[in-house]
Amino acid sequence: MIQMMRYGQVPNSEIFARVIPGANVEAAVAEILAAVQNRGDQAVLEFTQRFDGVRPEPMLVSQQEVEEAFAAVEPEFLAVLEQAAQNIRAFHSRQVRNNFVIADRPGIVLGQKVTPIEKVGIYVPGGTAAYPSTVLMDTIPAKIAGCPRIVMVTPPGKDGKLNPAILAAAKIAGVDAVYKVGGAQAIAALAYGTESIPQVDKIVGPGNAFVAEAKKQVFGRVSIDMIAGPSEILVIADGKSDPAHVAADMLSQAEHDKLASAVLVTDSTALAEAVSAELERQLPLLSRQDIARASIDNCGKIIVADSLMDGIAIANEIAPEHLELMVDDPFAYLDAVKNAGSIFLGRSCPEALGDYFAGPNHTLPTSGTARFSSPLSVDDFVKKSQFTYYTADALAQSADSIARFAEKEGLQAHGKSVLIRKEEV
Repeated sequence: MIQMMRYGQVPNSEIFARVIPGANVEAAVAEILAAVQNRGDQAVLEFTQRFDGVRPEPMLVSQQEVEEAFAAVEPEFLAVLEQAAQNIRAFHSRQVRNNFVIADRPGIVLGQKVTPIEKVGIYVPGGTAAYPSTVLMDTIPAKIAGCPRIVMVTPPGKDGKLNPAILAAAKIAGVDAVYKVGGAQAIAALAYGTESIPQVDKIVGPGNAFVAEAKKQVFGRVSIDMIAGPSEILVIADGKSDPAHVAADMLSQAEHDKLASAVLVTDSTALAEAVSAELERQLPLLSRQDIARASIDNCGKIIVADSLMDGIAIANEIAPEHLELMVDDPFAYLDAVKNAGSIFLGRSCPEALGDYFAGPNHTLPTSGTARFSSPLSVDDFVKKSQFTYYTADALAQSADSIARFAEKEGLQAHGKSVLIRKEEV
């Protein structure tokens, strides 16, 4: 049974479950990373055998396997994948940044050039579910950015094969190579490179606690998108909302993981009670009811507030991954929302729309990091370089100012490097 409370009974910072990896996870991941760095493919295969029960040799998925998987997926779902990919491309194409040049002063040219990251690694989770949507969401922005090489890693099944829908999505999105390996060993392989798996410059994609910890530990050697925690949804709903819809949206996140958090904030006690009852009615109907039940019982909450603006206050403090505004005029509240990964507006906008189809990205900041970070975007796959050009005369005109600045910081050689050129002019 979900926990019900009045607004203010628990600190907002504790409304969502915050999972901090224990020392055992950190130590285990460190051991895996070191082994892969030292022994390459052999270590990757040994860990895959231990954790996934299979030794996939070769790890590289062949083109024949891709084509066979594509042929095995029903045409109706291929059409859905294609439409989703089109929507994702249309949205993310608006995020492309351009080079710029400033040349508004004599003898001075300044600018910025945008360059795609050379090699990107995409991690796609496996285990209890398959996520072709993650393949599209993480690959398409990288393709739009112009990344020349995109490789994907994902755990194999017990039969040593990958889910056909995963490979079909990889083909549609434009992945260059797919490897049958998951877990911390896959992150290690991407970060350090092995005989089979190339080292990349950036790793993106969600995963379990071991994958998240591995990304954290290799950060600095490679870039990462974010350290993703359990999924979260906060629904702000008024008394006119349909309790069946609210409960269904909450369960759409609860079925992800036993540690996922589904929270409702409402100004209606009647709606709160109706949603609680509706959750109990819908839970037994789910194929993943055991996972969803654990999530709802342990991490779920229904909060009755004095006003919907109290719900906005909660959202701004805890910065949820997904925020639904199930109210008559959601746009009236949009400006008040400061911290949220992805915002779903109105009564006809379930979070699942964003997971699969609408176009905005579903790789989102969790665990309160939406206070300072953003959804995955084209920006994550480019780097920006600045450039500066001064003629000798232009430098001479600024030389004294630069030297004075250097003198104030006690860096004499800085000033000298400028003044020596002014003397020549």
